[in-house]
Order: sequence, then C-alpha cells, then structure tokens
Amino acid sequence: MTQYNLIYNWYALYTRPRWEKKVYNELNNCGFEAYLPLIKKVKQWSDRTKKVEEPLIRSYVFVKTSEKEYYDILNVDGAIRYIFFEGKAAPIPEWQIDALRKTLENQLSFKLTNEKLKPGEKVKIKEGPLKGTKGEIIQIKGKNNLVIRIENIGYNLLIEIEAENLG
Repeated sequence: MTQYNLIYNWYALYTRPRWEKKVYNELNNCGFEAYLPLIKKVKQWSDRTKKVEEPLIRSYVFVKTSEKEYYDILNVDGAIRYIFFEGKAAPIPEWQIDALRKTLENQLSFKLTNEKLKPGEKVKIKEGPLKGTKGEIIQIKGKNNLVIRIENIGYNLLIEIEAENLG
C-alpha cells in the first residue's frame, strides 16, 4: 500500500484555452478546493455592450491538493498539466493566493505583468485590506510598488501602495 503525504499545497493548473471556468466548476463539483481569480470587463460588440467576468490569468486555475489527489485533478476535462519547476509541480505559498483574493475582493488597483523584476527589499503591509501580506518592493516609473510574486507561473501582481503602510 502506498503512503501519501496529506499536506495540501496550492498549484497552478494549466488549462485548455478558454476552459478556465469549466475546469474550475468541474474541480468544485468533484470536491477539490480551487480558485479562479476573475475580473469584470466591459466588452463592446457591434450591436451591444456587456459586462463579463474573465479570468485574471488566462489558461490558469489554482488548485489546493495533496499528493494523494494530485493525479486525479489531471483527469478533469480541460486540465492539461501543472506548472513545473525543476521537474516537480511548483507549489504556490498560501499567502500569495490569499493576497490575490484580497486584492480582487477589495477591488484594489493593480497591474498584472510577466516582466522579470529585480529582487528588492522584502516588506509586510501594516495597514489596509492587505494587512499582513508580504511582498517585495521595486521601483517602477518613479513610484514605490508592492510586488506580490506568483513566481511559479511567471506573473507578478503589482499593487500601488503608500510607503508608510509598509514595514
């Protein structure tokens, strides 16, 4: 009998293009903990305008799983693979998922980029809805920004925040 490590970690699951919501719903229906960050956008067609929810990061769904359920998730229709680093699925720290949720829930202004950013001073937010969140300071266009890295998928969440709210 195989022994499984029942430690649960977040992972980025790569999906078929435009299948993020289907994969997310199927994961939830199967009892898996999943997170699909969505943003509201206004879409313009020739005959109408409509508000729609789109994935913040295309072709990605975040899933929290243990080693035991790891391969079951890949059987979900539309799921392609985990994001790998050095031959293993790359775990994403819980605080990064929490920071992403809080940013979207509180409708904070942010910019999503896949630029390769230079490492800087590590900080922790002292005030506001992201209180307790850790990040890294960088200098962009003369403004201080807090960078919450979701490194394992190659994206960075840039949040503009006042320097006095950092510690």
